[in-house]
Amino acid sequence: MLKIMLLIFGFILMRDAMTPLGLWEFGVERNIIWLRFIDDIFILTTLAFFSLFLALVICRSHAAQMNWFTNQHKVKAVLMAIIAAILVAVPFMIPYLFIPIEERGGLFPPSLWFSLLLFALFGNFLEEVLFRGLFQSFMKEKVGKIRSILLSGLFFAIGHTFLAITVTNLGIWILVFTLYEGIICAIIFERYGLIPASITHGLAIFLISASFM
Repeated sequence: MLKIMLLIFGFILMRDAMTPLGLWEFGVERNIIWLRFIDDIFILTTLAFFSLFLALVICRSHAAQMNWFTNQHKVKAVLMAIIAAILVAVPFMIPYLFIPIEERGGLFPPSLWFSLLLFALFGNFLEEVLFRGLFQSFMKEKVGKIRSILLSGLFFAIGHTFLAITVTNLGIWILVFTLYEGIICAIIFERYGLIPASITHGLAIFLISASFM
């Protein structure tokens, strides 16, 4: 557990450093969270593959704990992951219809959507390796399936506390979002595995940040 906590703490420090470095921007407009990443193809692609590299290094060291898929129905698992991503993103995106895009970060260039998708998938793959592949798997052995799902979602939200109250002024709203997102990803991980959970997480962040609406 100490090793897992150290890895997660290191990731949190690295992630939260993205804000003062200008790599992403958050805001709350009319109690609705919005998110925009830097529109630089080189930075997005570099961060994507750096995150993938770190995730694979961790996976190699903890191969026995990485449950990639829980069953043989991989196509179904991926489809359920996509549906779960929509379930995470859409409730937070519907209010965007009533808020001008200029008030929520501006338009993200469609020409960079592929680079943004890579970063969202690979960056959140790293996060899922830590919070689901390591933490949730460890807790499942200690407290069982249901409690490990709830603890995984709760700990995921707690991991955003510093971001919510110190690095940004998002406050309670990002904690609500990450608790909701974390529990859904934890359920997908339990039912379908790490790859589907990573797809759910990454695709949800992509949908929210790509300024489709």
